[in-house]
Amino acid sequence: MKHITNLHIDIQKILPSIPKMGGFVMFTGIVRDTNEGKTVTHLEYEAYSELADKMISTIIEETKEKWELQYVNCVHRLGNLNVGDIAVIVTTGSMHRDEAYKANRYIIDRVKHDVPIWKKEYYIDGSSEWSKGCVHETEQS
Repeated sequence: MKHITNLHIDIQKILPSIPKMGGFVMFTGIVRDTNEGKTVTHLEYEAYSELADKMISTIIEETKEKWELQYVNCVHRLGNLNVGDIAVIVTTGSMHRDEAYKANRYIIDRVKHDVPIWKKEYYIDGSSEWSKGCVHETEQS
């Protein structure tokens, strides 16, 4: 699997060197300390890893058909993540920034809506709750 990992995501190693690439966009999903008014201490991500990896690969292939990209990747963490940890990173590169931005947004929206990755939030009061999923609607191109 190349899109699902239990390891720390190192953004220092992400930037590719591609001479034709004039625009590079990196979205980084970071564990925040608050959700819906509750203080979050950490998150736990679970997935059907093989299916999740395959679905992210399919989303990337579909993205490459929609936009002319020189580079594209998406990696999502699993396991326990603390506040400030990187949960997901989407990178896109193209000759011009517009394609890179649109493709990047398309990928993260599709991953959050379609890929079987589940998030459990743990709160400072000792309670926990599975996320209701992506309830914040976004526009997909």
